[in-house]
Amino acid sequence: MKIRDLLTHTPFSLSFEVFPPQREGSIESLYRTVEALRELQPQFFSVTYGAGGGTRDMTVEIASRIKNDHDSEVLAHLTCVQATRRDIAEILKELQENNIVNILALRGDPPAGKENFATPKGGFGNASELVDFIRSRGDFSIGVAGYPEVHIEALNLEADVAYLKKKVDAGADFVITQLFFDNDSFYLFRDRALKTGINVPVIAGIFPLFNFKQIEKVTSLSNTKIPSAFYDKLFKVREKPEEVEKYGIEYAIAQAGDLIAHEIAGIHFYSMNRSRHVIRIVKELDLPH
Repeated sequence: MKIRDLLTHTPFSLSFEVFPPQREGSIESLYRTVEALRELQPQFFSVTYGAGGGTRDMTVEIASRIKNDHDSEVLAHLTCVQATRRDIAEILKELQENNIVNILALRGDPPAGKENFATPKGGFGNASELVDFIRSRGDFSIGVAGYPEVHIEALNLEADVAYLKKKVDAGADFVITQLFFDNDSFYLFRDRALKTGINVPVIAGIFPLFNFKQIEKVTSLSNTKIPSAFYDKLFKVREKPEEVEKYGIEYAIAQAGDLIAHEIAGIHFYSMNRSRHVIRIVKELDLPH
């Protein structure tokens, strides 16, 4: 089922992101995670997409198995990185052949070792061009990324939301945000999007912190900031993994609960291919029905 239709018929969307494992032998563990998370009755799973022909070769395979063998709706990521229009067209055809009708269209980060994104020869330079191309190649439901704390390359929130509007105008049906920890940033982003004429559903991306080392990674990849009170609490127990995990789960529960109270369209958990922690969080939430 197309996600645009799911979002029309449900008051709240619950979904999870998984990614192709980079180590051999981990793929069956991923599917066990999917089965465990299916018990929470999510609307869909998303499957990330690696640049340069690496893990991206597994994205269609994993998405197809989740959709066709695990009986769950799936959202396949697709980026512009190191891909020509012909490459993208071939991937879209393969997705259609595997009964995959939902795509998250992303420009993508620069390839490893590159500081800046460069438009591939014969390819696309941004996500709005990719959305337009996907829309011309079949009846897909298309999602795009939003950035509550502003994309690292954007001048400011207004400019970033104006670009988001271009992606929606090109044919995007919904928005999934980059991870964030400050809900006020999300509400400001959502309000700005509405004022700009973005009327598609905006799903909040939540990243539960399970260990202290994750902080450096998640903050280095984007403009994401961790509220000082939360950071200080984690820093004090940084040598006690069980305490960091406890506080991380508590924060995710409180953050998601506040979003739900503010009538969010949905929550998309970045699961990191784990189920135990996410299940604990979701079971503490009073999800809209």
